[in-house]
Amino acid sequence: MALARRAISPGSIDGAIGFQTRAAIAVFQQTENLPATGVLDTNTRVRLTLDAPLLTTYIVTTNDLAHLQPLGKSWLAKSQQSALDYETELELVAEKSHSHPELIQRFNPDVNWTNIAPGTVLKIPEVNYPVPADKAAFVVIHLDGKFLEAFGLETNLLAHFPCSIAARVEKRPVGELHVVVVAPNPNYTFDPELFPESPEAQQSSQKLVLPPGPNNPVGVVWIGLDKTGYGIHGTPSPELVGRTESHGCFRLANWDAAYLMQLVWVGMPVLVQP
Repeated sequence: MALARRAISPGSIDGAIGFQTRAAIAVFQQTENLPATGVLDTNTRVRLTLDAPLLTTYIVTTNDLAHLQPLGKSWLAKSQQSALDYETELELVAEKSHSHPELIQRFNPDVNWTNIAPGTVLKIPEVNYPVPADKAAFVVIHLDGKFLEAFGLETNLLAHFPCSIAARVEKRPVGELHVVVVAPNPNYTFDPELFPESPEAQQSSQKLVLPPGPNNPVGVVWIGLDKTGYGIHGTPSPELVGRTESHGCFRLANWDAAYLMQLVWVGMPVLVQP
Protein backbone atom coordinates (compact mmCIF):
# COMPACT_ATOMS: atom_id res chain seq x y z
CA MET A 1 0.00 0.00 0.00
CA ALA A 2 2.82 2.42 0.83
CA LEU A 3 4.44 1.68 -2.53
CA ALA A 4 1.18 2.04 -4.45
CA ARG A 5 0.45 5.42 -2.89
CA ARG A 6 3.72 6.61 -4.42
CA ALA A 7 2.65 5.35 -7.89
CA ILE A 8 5.21 2.56 -7.57
CA SER A 9 2.84 -0.29 -8.25
CA PRO A 10 3.42 -3.76 -6.78
CA GLY A 11 0.74 -5.08 -9.14
CA SER A 12 -2.77 -6.03 -8.14
CA ILE A 13 -2.67 -5.78 -4.33
CA ASP A 14 -3.19 -9.23 -2.85
CA GLY A 15 -1.50 -9.18 0.56
CA ALA A 16 1.45 -11.33 -0.54
CA ILE A 17 5.00 -10.41 -1.58
CA GLY A 18 5.81 -11.72 -5.06
CA PHE A 19 8.19 -10.75 -7.85
CA GLN A 20 6.24 -7.57 -8.71
CA THR A 21 6.34 -6.39 -5.10
CA ARG A 22 10.06 -7.09 -4.88
CA ALA A 23 10.62 -5.14 -8.10
CA ALA A 24 8.60 -2.23 -6.69
CA ILE A 25 10.61 -2.31 -3.44
CA ALA A 26 13.85 -2.17 -5.47
CA VAL A 27 12.55 0.85 -7.41
CA PHE A 28 11.63 2.62 -4.16
CA GLN A 29 15.09 1.84 -2.76
CA GLN A 30 16.67 3.43 -5.85
CA THR A 31 14.63 6.60 -5.34
CA GLU A 32 15.88 6.72 -1.75
CA ASN A 33 19.52 5.98 -2.68
CA LEU A 34 19.41 2.67 -0.84
CA PRO A 35 20.86 -0.62 -2.13
CA ALA A 36 18.27 -1.93 -4.61
CA THR A 37 17.90 -5.40 -3.15
CA GLY A 38 14.11 -5.73 -3.40
CA VAL A 39 14.14 -6.88 0.24
CA LEU A 40 12.09 -5.02 2.84
CA ASP A 41 15.00 -4.46 5.22
CA THR A 42 15.10 -2.16 8.24
CA ASN A 43 16.32 0.94 6.40
CA THR A 44 13.62 0.52 3.76
CA ARG A 45 10.88 0.04 6.36
CA VAL A 46 11.90 3.27 8.10
CA ARG A 47 11.40 5.28 4.88
CA LEU A 48 8.44 3.39 3.42
CA THR A 49 5.80 4.82 5.71
CA LEU A 50 2.03 5.28 5.53
CA ASP A 51 0.46 8.68 6.17
CA ALA A 52 -3.17 7.49 6.25
CA PRO A 53 -5.10 4.38 7.35
CA LEU A 54 -4.85 1.29 5.12
CA LEU A 55 -8.58 0.79 4.67
CA THR A 56 -11.57 2.93 3.83
CA THR A 57 -15.28 2.21 3.50
CA TYR A 58 -17.17 1.96 0.24
CA ILE A 59 -20.96 1.97 0.08
CA VAL A 60 -22.58 0.00 -2.73
CA THR A 61 -24.88 2.26 -4.79
CA THR A 62 -27.87 1.61 -7.02
CA ASN A 63 -25.84 3.20 -9.81
CA ASP A 64 -23.14 0.55 -9.33
CA LEU A 65 -25.62 -2.28 -9.64
CA ALA A 66 -27.48 -0.71 -12.58
CA HIS A 67 -24.33 -0.74 -14.70
CA LEU A 68 -23.35 -4.37 -14.05
CA GLN A 69 -23.89 -6.75 -16.94
CA PRO A 70 -22.67 -10.23 -17.91
CA LEU A 71 -19.84 -10.37 -20.40
CA GLY A 72 -20.61 -12.14 -23.68
CA LYS A 73 -18.76 -15.40 -24.27
CA SER A 74 -18.05 -14.74 -27.96
CA TRP A 75 -16.64 -11.80 -29.91
CA LEU A 76 -20.01 -11.42 -31.64
CA ALA A 77 -21.90 -11.37 -28.34
CA LYS A 78 -19.53 -8.74 -26.92
CA SER A 79 -19.99 -6.57 -30.02
CA GLN A 80 -23.76 -6.57 -29.42
CA GLN A 81 -23.59 -5.33 -25.81
CA SER A 82 -24.40 -1.75 -24.83
CA ALA A 83 -21.08 -1.59 -22.94
CA LEU A 84 -18.38 -3.94 -21.72
CA ASP A 85 -18.89 -2.89 -18.13
CA TYR A 86 -18.12 -4.66 -14.86
CA GLU A 87 -19.83 -8.01 -14.38
CA THR A 88 -19.96 -7.93 -10.57
CA GLU A 89 -19.72 -5.48 -7.68
CA LEU A 90 -16.67 -7.42 -6.49
CA GLU A 91 -14.88 -6.71 -9.77
CA LEU A 92 -15.87 -3.04 -9.56
CA VAL A 93 -14.57 -2.39 -6.04
CA ALA A 94 -11.44 -4.46 -6.65
CA GLU A 95 -10.51 -2.18 -9.55
CA LYS A 96 -11.36 0.94 -7.54
CA SER A 97 -8.90 -0.18 -4.87
CA HIS A 98 -6.19 -1.61 -7.19
CA SER A 99 -6.77 -4.95 -5.50
CA HIS A 100 -7.16 -8.62 -6.25
CA PRO A 101 -10.81 -9.71 -5.80
CA GLU A 102 -9.73 -12.40 -3.32
CA LEU A 103 -8.27 -9.72 -1.02
CA ILE A 104 -11.57 -7.80 -1.08
CA GLN A 105 -13.40 -11.00 -0.13
CA ARG A 106 -11.01 -11.54 2.78
CA PHE A 107 -11.72 -8.03 4.10
CA ASN A 108 -15.48 -8.62 3.77
CA PRO A 109 -16.08 -12.26 4.81
CA ASP A 110 -19.79 -11.83 5.58
CA VAL A 111 -20.82 -10.20 2.29
CA ASN A 112 -23.06 -12.18 -0.07
CA TRP A 113 -21.43 -11.17 -3.36
CA THR A 114 -23.99 -13.02 -5.51
CA ASN A 115 -26.88 -10.93 -4.15
CA ILE A 116 -25.37 -7.72 -2.85
CA ALA A 117 -27.77 -4.90 -1.92
CA PRO A 118 -27.48 -1.12 -2.31
CA GLY A 119 -26.22 0.45 0.90
CA THR A 120 -23.92 -2.47 1.75
CA VAL A 121 -20.82 -1.11 3.48
CA LEU A 122 -17.53 -2.62 2.33
CA LYS A 123 -13.97 -2.39 3.60
CA ILE A 124 -11.48 -1.80 0.79
CA PRO A 125 -7.84 -0.66 0.57
CA GLU A 126 -7.48 3.07 0.04
CA VAL A 127 -5.08 3.70 -2.81
CA ASN A 128 -4.77 7.12 -4.42
CA TYR A 129 -1.90 7.87 -6.75
CA PRO A 130 -0.29 11.32 -6.37
CA VAL A 131 -2.02 14.08 -8.34
CA PRO A 132 0.30 14.74 -11.32
CA ALA A 133 1.98 18.13 -11.09
CA ASP A 134 3.00 18.05 -14.75
CA LYS A 135 3.30 15.81 -17.80
CA ALA A 136 6.02 13.19 -18.10
CA ALA A 137 9.07 13.87 -20.29
CA PHE A 138 9.35 10.28 -21.51
CA VAL A 139 8.37 6.69 -20.79
CA VAL A 140 10.65 3.64 -20.66
CA ILE A 141 9.38 0.09 -21.16
CA HIS A 142 11.67 -2.71 -19.94
CA LEU A 143 10.87 -5.88 -21.89
CA ASP A 144 13.00 -8.20 -19.77
CA GLY A 145 11.65 -6.91 -16.46
CA LYS A 146 8.08 -6.50 -17.78
CA PHE A 147 7.53 -3.04 -16.36
CA LEU A 148 6.91 0.52 -17.58
CA GLU A 149 8.20 3.71 -15.99
CA ALA A 150 7.38 7.38 -16.57
CA PHE A 151 9.95 10.10 -15.85
CA GLY A 152 9.86 13.87 -15.46
CA LEU A 153 12.12 16.50 -17.04
CA GLU A 154 14.78 15.96 -14.37
CA THR A 155 14.60 12.17 -15.00
CA ASN A 156 12.74 11.89 -11.69
CA LEU A 157 10.51 8.83 -11.46
CA LEU A 158 6.79 9.64 -11.73
CA ALA A 159 5.37 6.12 -11.95
CA HIS A 160 6.37 2.46 -12.08
CA PHE A 161 3.86 -0.11 -13.37
CA PRO A 162 3.97 -3.84 -14.17
CA CYS A 163 3.42 -4.40 -17.89
CA SER A 164 2.56 -7.36 -20.13
CA ILE A 165 4.52 -7.65 -23.38
CA ALA A 166 4.23 -9.61 -26.63
CA ALA A 167 4.44 -13.39 -26.36
CA ARG A 168 6.50 -13.62 -29.57
CA VAL A 169 9.98 -12.09 -29.48
CA GLU A 170 9.74 -10.82 -33.06
CA LYS A 171 6.71 -8.72 -32.05
CA ARG A 172 8.61 -6.87 -29.34
CA PRO A 173 9.81 -3.55 -30.82
CA VAL A 174 13.08 -2.21 -29.40
CA GLY A 175 14.06 1.43 -29.77
CA GLU A 176 12.35 4.82 -29.68
CA LEU A 177 8.64 5.10 -30.41
CA HIS A 178 6.32 8.09 -29.94
CA VAL A 179 2.77 8.64 -28.73
CA VAL A 180 0.43 9.53 -31.62
CA VAL A 181 -2.99 9.37 -29.96
CA VAL A 182 -4.50 9.24 -26.47
CA ALA A 183 -8.03 7.82 -26.34
CA PRO A 184 -10.02 7.36 -23.11
CA ASN A 185 -12.81 4.75 -23.09
CA PRO A 186 -12.01 3.42 -26.57
CA ASN A 187 -14.00 0.92 -28.55
CA TYR A 188 -12.13 -2.07 -30.00
CA THR A 189 -12.14 -3.52 -33.50
CA PHE A 190 -11.89 -7.30 -33.52
CA ASP A 191 -10.01 -8.45 -36.63
CA PRO A 192 -10.20 -12.25 -37.11
CA GLU A 193 -6.84 -12.24 -38.91
CA LEU A 194 -5.10 -11.18 -35.70
CA PHE A 195 -6.55 -14.09 -33.66
CA PRO A 196 -5.67 -17.29 -35.56
CA GLU A 197 -5.90 -19.25 -32.28
CA SER A 198 -9.60 -18.36 -31.89
CA PRO A 199 -12.07 -20.95 -33.26
CA GLU A 200 -14.59 -18.16 -33.78
CA ALA A 201 -12.06 -16.13 -35.78
CA GLN A 202 -11.25 -19.16 -37.92
CA GLN A 203 -14.89 -19.40 -38.98
CA SER A 204 -15.44 -15.73 -39.81
CA SER A 205 -13.75 -12.95 -41.78
CA GLN A 206 -16.02 -10.25 -40.37
CA LYS A 207 -14.52 -7.44 -38.34
CA LEU A 208 -16.52 -6.50 -35.23
CA VAL A 209 -16.57 -3.27 -33.22
CA LEU A 210 -16.76 -3.86 -29.46
CA PRO A 211 -18.13 -1.06 -27.22
CA PRO A 212 -16.10 0.72 -24.52
CA GLY A 213 -15.86 -0.36 -20.90
CA PRO A 214 -13.41 -1.78 -18.35
CA ASN A 215 -13.91 -5.26 -19.83
CA ASN A 216 -13.07 -4.07 -23.34
CA PRO A 217 -9.96 -5.93 -24.62
CA VAL A 218 -7.93 -2.71 -24.36
CA GLY A 219 -9.56 -1.61 -21.11
CA VAL A 220 -10.35 2.02 -20.36
CA VAL A 221 -7.45 3.70 -22.22
CA TRP A 222 -5.67 3.39 -25.58
CA ILE A 223 -2.34 5.21 -26.02
CA GLY A 224 -1.42 4.66 -29.65
CA LEU A 225 2.22 4.57 -30.78
CA ASP A 226 3.85 5.37 -34.13
CA LYS A 227 4.30 1.70 -35.01
CA THR A 228 1.19 0.37 -36.73
CA GLY A 229 -0.99 -1.68 -34.40
CA TYR A 230 1.06 -0.95 -31.28
CA GLY A 231 -0.08 0.88 -28.19
CA ILE A 232 -0.16 1.02 -24.40
CA HIS A 233 -3.56 0.14 -22.97
CA GLY A 234 -5.61 -1.29 -20.10
CA THR A 235 -6.98 -4.79 -19.65
CA PRO A 236 -10.06 -6.62 -18.37
CA SER A 237 -7.79 -8.88 -16.25
CA PRO A 238 -5.52 -6.64 -14.15
CA GLU A 239 -4.39 -9.44 -11.85
CA LEU A 240 -2.71 -11.11 -14.87
CA VAL A 241 -0.62 -8.11 -15.95
CA GLY A 242 3.06 -9.03 -16.14
CA ARG A 243 2.16 -12.70 -15.64
CA THR A 244 0.73 -13.41 -19.10
CA GLU A 245 1.75 -12.11 -22.51
CA SER A 246 -0.03 -10.13 -25.22
CA HIS A 247 -0.33 -10.23 -29.01
CA GLY A 248 2.08 -7.31 -29.25
CA CYS A 249 0.89 -4.27 -27.31
CA PHE A 250 1.95 -3.13 -23.86
CA ARG A 251 -0.80 -3.97 -21.38
CA LEU A 252 -1.33 -2.30 -17.99
CA ALA A 253 -3.94 -2.60 -15.26
CA ASN A 254 -6.84 -0.23 -16.03
CA TRP A 255 -6.01 2.01 -13.07
CA ASP A 256 -2.38 2.31 -14.21
CA ALA A 257 -3.38 3.03 -17.82
CA ALA A 258 -5.79 5.73 -16.58
CA TYR A 259 -3.02 7.36 -14.53
CA LEU A 260 -0.51 7.13 -17.36
CA MET A 261 -3.03 8.87 -19.62
CA GLN A 262 -2.69 11.95 -17.39
CA LEU A 263 1.08 11.96 -17.87
CA VAL A 264 1.53 11.35 -21.60
CA TRP A 265 1.19 13.70 -24.59
CA VAL A 266 1.17 13.35 -28.35
CA GLY A 267 4.75 13.23 -29.57
CA MET A 268 6.16 12.01 -26.25
CA PRO A 269 9.08 9.54 -26.60
CA VAL A 270 8.52 5.94 -25.49
CA LEU A 271 11.82 4.09 -25.18
CA VAL A 272 11.52 0.30 -25.43
CA GLN A 273 14.53 -1.46 -23.95
CA PRO A 274 15.41 -5.19 -24.16
